[in-house]
Amino acid sequence: MSEPGKSLLSSPTSSGGQPVGSDTYKGWLYKWTNYLKGYQRRWFVLSNGLLSYYRTQAEMAHTCRGTISLTTAHIEVGDACHLVLTSGGRSYHLKATSDGESQRWVSALQQAKANASHMMHQSDDSGDEAPVPQPDRALTQGALKTLASKLDDLSTCNELIGKHGAALQRSLSELEDLRTATDGTDKLKTVNERATLFRITSNAMINACRDFLDVAETHSRRWQRALQYEREQRHHLEETIEQLAKQHNSLERAWREAPSTHPDGGERTQEGDASDENEDTEFFDAMEDSPAFITVTTSDHTQHRRSGSDQSIMSGGLPNSEWSHNENDSGSNNVQLHRVRRSRIPNKPNYSLNLWSIMKNCIGKELSKIPMPVNFNEPLSMLQRLTEDLEYSDLLDRAARCESSLEQMCLVAAFSVSSYSTTIHRTAKPFNPLLGETYELDRLDDFGYRSICEQVSHHPPAAAHHVTSQRGWTLWQEITIDSKFRGKYISVMPLGCIHLQFHSSGNHYVWGKVTSTVHNIIVGKLWIDQSGDIEIVNHRTKDTCHLKFVPYSYFSRDLSRKVTGVVADSEGTAHHIMSGTWDDKMESAKIVESSRGCGGSEGKQKTLYQTLQPKVLWKKYTLPENSENMHFFSSLALTLNEPEEGVAPTDSRLRPDQRLMEAGLWDEANAHKQRLEERQRLERRKREAQATQVLEEGQDIEGFQPLWFERRTDDSTGESTYVYRGGYWEAKDKQDWSQSPEIF
Repeated sequence: MSEPGKSLLSSPTSSGGQPVGSDTYKGWLYKWTNYLKGYQRRWFVLSNGLLSYYRTQAEMAHTCRGTISLTTAHIEVGDACHLVLTSGGRSYHLKATSDGESQRWVSALQQAKANASHMMHQSDDSGDEAPVPQPDRALTQGALKTLASKLDDLSTCNELIGKHGAALQRSLSELEDLRTATDGTDKLKTVNERATLFRITSNAMINACRDFLDVAETHSRRWQRALQYEREQRHHLEETIEQLAKQHNSLERAWREAPSTHPDGGERTQEGDASDENEDTEFFDAMEDSPAFITVTTSDHTQHRRSGSDQSIMSGGLPNSEWSHNENDSGSNNVQLHRVRRSRIPNKPNYSLNLWSIMKNCIGKELSKIPMPVNFNEPLSMLQRLTEDLEYSDLLDRAARCESSLEQMCLVAAFSVSSYSTTIHRTAKPFNPLLGETYELDRLDDFGYRSICEQVSHHPPAAAHHVTSQRGWTLWQEITIDSKFRGKYISVMPLGCIHLQFHSSGNHYVWGKVTSTVHNIIVGKLWIDQSGDIEIVNHRTKDTCHLKFVPYSYFSRDLSRKVTGVVADSEGTAHHIMSGTWDDKMESAKIVESSRGCGGSEGKQKTLYQTLQPKVLWKKYTLPENSENMHFFSSLALTLNEPEEGVAPTDSRLRPDQRLMEAGLWDEANAHKQRLEERQRLERRKREAQATQVLEEGQDIEGFQPLWFERRTDDSTGESTYVYRGGYWEAKDKQDWSQSPEIF
């Protein structure tokens, strides 16, 4: 939380704190929430080294708004009744109503901190993640050595008791067999000596037992205190998480019963569903992340142009019912000759599974290495998701016909944004492809292209993709997925470049991808956001386009999922402004005049662009009916896993666990998924063993070699990347898959 400034919201008078018992202190304080609300009155309870706060006293029975551990907290006293608590990297700004009240709270907090630190020291506990201090470690090892020594003494005494007891028993038996008085005197003396030894040994045994018991009891009390402290901490954490879950459920229920809208008229999105008490959110000035330019259209009807913008949709932005038609009349007459592809898949079963129960032990790990059941997947592989980027390939068809490289850049930029539109509701994880797995998509008959993907690496997961279009362009890419689970969210960072070349002009475009983040992993409804920058470069003309994906902010005045950009020539002169959202549409506006403005953040001037009326370059197709029960698949996505004759035996369509999941047989799918993963692990071990043997023999190691792709250096960028070596479609025509490995 950032430091509040001098101009704070005024607050009413609060009542003073009241000590309750010897270890509890309660009272009203004002807590800084954010710049919209300033300080808010909260009921604070200090107990057992924990400072908890609530909206009201009545909330103590069911809803805790937050808890601060004083064990490692730093207490700072400011002026004007202010105090700051810093714990776990966060700062809590509090304010009392008077200097006296502030001093009483500071004293109570410092005493509670001292008691908590003392309890932690006694319980030999130093936190969940911190290493055990050396003095405590030595003390524990010393106690264990002492107990081991006492056990050795007990063992020795036990042996002596057994030895002397047996001797005493023999003497008593011999005494019974005596016949003369003389023999009796000698035997009696022997019995007395052995009885004395037995008594001494027994006393030693008793003393050793008493010493062992004393040491064990001493350390047992200490360990019991530590265990009790851990139980209390765990119980408190469980209660806090349970309260969070209940609050979220009640918020969702309230939102469904009484939906509201934003002041600008837009619908409230699910990722914005949060309590107005979301005090832990970090807030930023909305202007800080705004683009460094302002656009003004030449028309005075700026407000009207957004409501009527749909009338200016270009041919590529037609509704879903028209997009399969060709542009010429003869093409329209041939529509019914195209293959009829499926428009639905079986409904997703309503299986409930706790994601947190699986992910809680995987914080910080790479997502591809976390074994997860198919319950969190969608019935598509990562290769098919990569192919799904071609949903709006008509943008590239139009770009191939452009004579202006700058207008062509605008369409390429719209295409780069359109690939994210299918992810808005798609929070499920695609299947990790097996090494050597492929996926083909032959749409020459209707879309004019055909595509081939291959998994070229498993750790890290990397896929190579090649698309050839009869309509004047070729696209290829190698994408490596770097993903991390961070506890509250999952970040997916695609690494690599996408290449696009137009046949007639030779223009060669290169760009990357942005970071995808899935939020609300612990509690709440999952939602996805895209954030980061994309730099598109035409390596022939040196034209550029810089796109910025603005991260979501509930309190931002901007549109949600906003994307902005500027298209510039090789001299850096801006020619077009790009604007829109990655889940709906993108527009471009031609710049007619630019000038330096003022009022930028941190003293930076913003550029003022005067533009013509914007044109819609791309608009998202409407999702098919019942898509919410079909994993929110688009029309193209519904066809990606449709059975196809003649494909390679390594094709994703033939993967059994994915096919069973699509059919709703999730238990069977999980069994097959485990079998395939175990088989892949065995294959990897074989390759590693072979590599070790080759290395020992002094030969060169040759790792896994993809079947349809090979690594080359790109002439334009100078980077090494996997490119299509050819041969797949010829092998399909001949149905010669003799070189394909058996992976399923």
